[in-house]
Amino acid sequence: MNTLGFKDARAERGLTQREVAARLGVSQSYVALLERGRRPLTPSLARKAARFLNLRPTVVPCDRHPRSSRATTDSLAKSLSALGYPGFAYLRAGWKRNPSEVLAEALQQEDLDSRVAEALPWVLLNYPDLDRDWLLREARLRGLTNRLGFLVSLALRVLEQRGNQQSDTYYVLQELEQLLEQSRLEAESSLGPRLSAAQQEWVRQNRTEEANRWHVLTTWRPEHLQYV
Repeated sequence: MNTLGFKDARAERGLTQREVAARLGVSQSYVALLERGRRPLTPSLARKAARFLNLRPTVVPCDRHPRSSRATTDSLAKSLSALGYPGFAYLRAGWKRNPSEVLAEALQQEDLDSRVAEALPWVLLNYPDLDRDWLLREARLRGLTNRLGFLVSLALRVLEQRGNQQSDTYYVLQELEQLLEQSRLEAESSLGPRLSAAQQEWVRQNRTEEANRWHVLTTWRPEHLQYV
């Protein structure tokens, strides 16, 4: 998050530097220096600011050196709730996290809860301003290119069904799809709950053209996505 955006958000809400400092747990002089670009907005402060000033979670920096995901269905659901996903609105949301991190964590799961899997295209459609470079790097590093590529293709089909091919979101996702296409993997993987050998074979015979192109074992279609 740049310091100008921070200052504008504070001013929009009619808050003083002292009031913001008290909520963030820093001094008023630190906030003043931060707004002048003389102090960094750390990830911890960015998360607090995103909640307190109701900023888009895309302002929260992604972890530059993330470990392998240890996420659970519960933690992913809470992260999606914090992003505003309607399917988990009943949960008490945790900290706002950059949508790119939430996507990467979910895609690393080999036995992903179907409710979480269903939410992922919604993330792409609602946060096209996510940290694309970070997400692409993580996808390529962790062998998630095909899973992410399928989700992007699925989100694009949703927009096409709505007649939104001229929207900024469509162009952003189309460009992301093209970048992922350049590193598409031949190895097959699944997206969702773990499948038996018989289930895998059935999915191969019934999956969509997009799922087949991305070598992903899933039958997800736009009409299956309840909240997009």
